[in-house]
Amino acid sequence: MRSQDLLNIAKEYGSPVYVYDAEKIASQYERLTSAFKKVKHLKLNYAAKALNNISILKFMNSLGSGLDTVSIQEVRLGLLAGFKPEDIIYTPNGVSLEEIEQVAALGAQINIDNLSILEQFGTKHPNVPVCIRINPHVMAGGNSNISVGHIDSKFGISIHQIPHLLRIVENTNMKVNGIHMHTGSDILDIEVFLYASEILFETARNFKDLEFIDFGSGFKVPYKEGDIETNVEELGKKLSKRFNDFCKEYGKDLTLAFEPGKFLVSEAGHFLASVNVVKQTTSTVFAGIDTGFNHLIRPMLYNAQHDIQNISNPDGKARFYSVVGYICETDTFANNRRINEISEGDILCFKNAGAYCFTMSSNYNSRFRPAEVLWYKNEAHLIRKRETFDDLIRNQVEVNFNTPSETDKELIKP
Repeated sequence: MRSQDLLNIAKEYGSPVYVYDAEKIASQYERLTSAFKKVKHLKLNYAAKALNNISILKFMNSLGSGLDTVSIQEVRLGLLAGFKPEDIIYTPNGVSLEEIEQVAALGAQINIDNLSILEQFGTKHPNVPVCIRINPHVMAGGNSNISVGHIDSKFGISIHQIPHLLRIVENTNMKVNGIHMHTGSDILDIEVFLYASEILFETARNFKDLEFIDFGSGFKVPYKEGDIETNVEELGKKLSKRFNDFCKEYGKDLTLAFEPGKFLVSEAGHFLASVNVVKQTTSTVFAGIDTGFNHLIRPMLYNAQHDIQNISNPDGKARFYSVVGYICETDTFANNRRINEISEGDILCFKNAGAYCFTMSSNYNSRFRPAEVLWYKNEAHLIRKRETFDDLIRNQVEVNFNTPSETDKELIKP
């Protein structure tokens, strides 16, 4: 997208506003499928939690993607967006057996990550095929909050519990049609990923009726110029060969599955904010903008870096700014960052704002969540309206404190 297109969107829909480039999403999808073109059966299940706007889900469906979900609400969104139940995989963590049973009734693929629920579900529903999430005890990911495959993780069934797992499967006579792992996000070293894959292959040998092996995702995308990223082409070449060799050993052509979220939508996203005030102190120049961590929490939660560009002054001289929000706590997006000279009223563009940005937004400080726009075929399409005050109070129930109840009257009698 051109900067002028973004400026036009900010002018038409106001700021702050999220903008997503459909062409970039499609190219990332094609890049990943091309990397694994030598695999006979490949299934990409888009991780809905990254960006769950229903128009984005429909676009993913049009590309041929399946859907990775973590809640029954995401499953229902997927069905509403047109995904077939069999193209939806449901991988919750710590949810109730009742929710899992409700999702099973909808026809989605169940993925279970703990022995307790596995035994309960297998006992009650032995004929419903399930996938099992394994914890390979391999540390991967760019931040401790997004590294989920290590030994102390709450996610997955430990590889050291495989004997117990197998006893449950045998005793319940349940059907296991898939094996799954997810090591973490922002994977840098594909050799670590391949090492974890070997653990998954070894585990898979214990199950004779598999239909797929799901390797999760977590591919890193570049967040700034010159930043490193996961080499998916090299990973595709190495893992495809190993997967095909395993299928020959297994005696069956299995499906290789991934659950990309950030990889598909992160770089497609732009977050536009307007500069309210430029404030200079003794040592810092602040650019205060019309948003905060209520709209974009990743820099504060994950120490994530989003490149920030002043698209209103693309040729201006670069100066150092601390970009801050309007929340009543510290909400610093960037410290001492070189950005083209900023004036009040300028539009700043946050890059890599497609994944885990709007979906983690809130109404903190009673602020409205922003609009979302999809740039599709060189046109801007509004896919979520900016919230209003009516949206803010829609589900609140007021208590009438002006009319004393009969109990209150008794209490205040002299």
